[in-house]
Amino acid sequence: MSEPLIAADRLSVHAGGVHILDRVSLAVRPREIVTLIGPNGSGKTTLLKAVLGLVRSEGTIRRRTGLKIGYVPQEFGRDPSLPMTVGGFLALFAPVRAREDALTRVGVAEARNRQLGALSGGELARVLLARAIAGRPDLLVLDEPMAGVDVAGEAALYHLIADIRDEFGCGVLLVSHDLHVVMAQADRVVCLNRHVCCEGDAHAVVRDPAFLELFGARAAGELALYAHHHDHAHTPSGKTVCHDG
Repeated sequence: MSEPLIAADRLSVHAGGVHILDRVSLAVRPREIVTLIGPNGSGKTTLLKAVLGLVRSEGTIRRRTGLKIGYVPQEFGRDPSLPMTVGGFLALFAPVRAREDALTRVGVAEARNRQLGALSGGELARVLLARAIAGRPDLLVLDEPMAGVDVAGEAALYHLIADIRDEFGCGVLLVSHDLHVVMAQADRVVCLNRHVCCEGDAHAVVRDPAFLELFGARAAGELALYAHHHDHAHTPSGKTVCHDG
């Protein structure tokens, strides 16, 4: 097994005397998609920020030497009145060739001259992903990157993330509220509720008593059925393509 790109050991975060995270351990390796799930307030976003060093935490965080990280935050405020094009926005973070390649890779090269404030939710999600991959990161950290994206676009974007993982050989750590997508895409699922309740491959997690307590037997049954019948793929536009056989 390869060495982790990033590893947190017994990570804790406190605020106002409250345990936001309690001794959480987590690792992400190259070419691995690790998805964090959990109820609202379970500490998912705080955990991402802690491993990135954006919030103060207790415990140990080890990063591979020279690790390059691409990050898509949960919220990205944009002012429709601000005259900023997609190309101008990405120019703040990457040279011309890198940003053009990234926009082409995520399927929105034609949006380079459009205003950020005029983009749809799906287009903005792809632009933010382009910003994150422009430096060819070793690790992608994505905090609910599909906010404002419709169902078909969401599935296509998750497949795109998996394709980027395959192409770059990077690790992916993401938060998702869509458990069905978790079943289809994650190599490992970590169920969080301030501490790690359970973790493993998706099929094992949905049968874990801790998962059942948080999400219920009905959710587990639906997800198991979805995994069994998920015999199709999605093109970048969101079109469904069935597998043969």
